[in-house]
Amino acid sequence: MPDSSRLAPLPAGPGGPPPRLGLRHLLAPALLTLGAAGLAGQRPWLSSHIAPVAGAMVADTLASLLAAVAWLGAAWLGSRVIDLVVARNARATPMPRLLTDLLRALLYGLAVLGILAFVLGQPVTGLVATSGVVIAVLGFALRNMIADIFSGIALNVERPYRIGDWVELTPGVTGRVDEINWRATRLVTLDGTALVVPNGLAAGNRITNYSQPGSGFRAGVPVTLDAEVPVARAKRIILSAIVCCDAVPTEPRPDVVVESITLNGVAYQARFWVADYSRLAATRDAVATTILEHLARAGLEPASPKQEMRRRSNRPPPCSANGLGRELLSHVDLFAAFRPEEIAELASGMHLRHVAAGEAVVRQDETGTSLFLVAEGALDVRGAFGGRTLLLDHMGPGDVFGEMSLLTGQPRSASVIANTDAVVYELDKEALDPVLRRRPELAARLADLMGLRQRRNDAHRRASAPATVTQTTTEHDLLARLKTFFSL
Repeated sequence: MPDSSRLAPLPAGPGGPPPRLGLRHLLAPALLTLGAAGLAGQRPWLSSHIAPVAGAMVADTLASLLAAVAWLGAAWLGSRVIDLVVARNARATPMPRLLTDLLRALLYGLAVLGILAFVLGQPVTGLVATSGVVIAVLGFALRNMIADIFSGIALNVERPYRIGDWVELTPGVTGRVDEINWRATRLVTLDGTALVVPNGLAAGNRITNYSQPGSGFRAGVPVTLDAEVPVARAKRIILSAIVCCDAVPTEPRPDVVVESITLNGVAYQARFWVADYSRLAATRDAVATTILEHLARAGLEPASPKQEMRRRSNRPPPCSANGLGRELLSHVDLFAAFRPEEIAELASGMHLRHVAAGEAVVRQDETGTSLFLVAEGALDVRGAFGGRTLLLDHMGPGDVFGEMSLLTGQPRSASVIANTDAVVYELDKEALDPVLRRRPELAARLADLMGLRQRRNDAHRRASAPATVTQTTTEHDLLARLKTFFSL
C-alpha cells in the first residue's frame, strides 16, 4: 500500500490542478473487458481452431488468460469509474484519497479472488482458512500499524480536520495539517518543523481544530492586578488596551472578565479574537505589550506575590488623580517648553471627567475652548464628510485632542466618541491664560508645536480616510490667531 496518500480528491500534476476525466477515459478498459470476456466465452471455438495447430493445452491456457484479463479489466474499469466520480465531485464534496485507494484495492482484490475461484478453480474459502494462522501472526506483529491504518480510515471518513487546518492533536502538539497518509498525520509547527503523529494516537485523544467551524477563534491574556484597584477601573483600562491594539479585529468585540480572586490579587482574562492561528503568538504579544503600556500610563502595574510585596517597600505609591494628570501632561509634546512648576499649575486647573461608552466627549463643528487628555479608556475619532461618517483614528491613554480649540478657539474638527468607558482630563483656556501672560514667549513655541502636530494628524487621517479634506494652517497664522485669542 502507498504511504503517501494525501487527503485530496486526485493527485495533481506538477504545478497544476487534478486531471479532468471524461467518459472517454472509460473506453479503453471497457473495450478490454468486453473483448477479453467475449473471447474467453468462446472456449469451444478456441479449442476447435487453436488446438489443432498449437495443442489443447495452449488453447486452454489462452482461454484462462483471456478470462483473467477480463477480471482485471473489470477492476480497471471500476477504478476509472471511481476516478470519474471523484473528479466530478472534487469541488463540491471532495473524497479523501485514502478512501479511493481502499476502494481500488477492494476492486482488485475481488478480481484476484474471482480469477482464483472461477478461472483457476481454486477453493477460495479453503485458502483463506488455511492462511488464518499466518494472518494472526502478522496481525499481532503489526497491531500498532494496523490500528493506525484503521484510525486513519476513521479520520478520513469523519474528517475532524483537513489539509491546511491548524489543529492540536495531543496536548502540546499543535501545527498545520500538511498530510494525512495511511499511518500518520504530518503537521508543520509554527517553528517550521515537521511533526508526524500516528493516526491511532490522534484518534484516541481530544482534537482541537482552530480553523473550524469558522475562520477565527477566541484567545486570552491573563492579567492580575492588586485587589485595591476597583474592578470597573481595571476592566476599563484593560479593555481600552485591547481596543487600541491594531493586531486585534474590532469584530467580534473583545471583552474582559474576572477569572478568579487569588491571594495575590484579582485575576482578569483579556479575551479577544484571532483570525489565524499562525498570528496567535504575535497577537498575544501585541495585546500584552499594549496592556502594560496602558497600566503604566494609569499609574498601575501587575500584582506581585505577597512575599515580594513585603520586600519591595520602596515601591512608589499609586499616583493620585492630580498626580496622574500632571504625569500625563508632562509627556505631551505640546507643552515640552513649559517648566515643571508651570506643568503643575496647569494640572491643578484640569477637570476630571468620566465618560460612558458611546458618549461623545466633543462633537464636530461645536465651539470649545478646552483641550482633553486621555487618562484611561479608548476613544474613536469620527468625522462627517460628504454625508458619510468615517472613523479617522483611535485614541488611548496619553493621547491629546482639542488643542486647536484651546489655543485658537477654533470649532471642533471631528467628533470624539468613547469606545469604552473612559476617563479624560479637561484643560480649559482659563487655566492656560495666566501662564501665557507671565511668559508670552511660549506662544511662538506653542504655535510651532501645534503646526507640527496638525501636519502629523492630517497625514495620519488622510492615510486612514482618503476622503477627508484637511486645511493645514501655517505656524505664522497659528501664532497670530493664538495671540488674538489670548489677547497677548
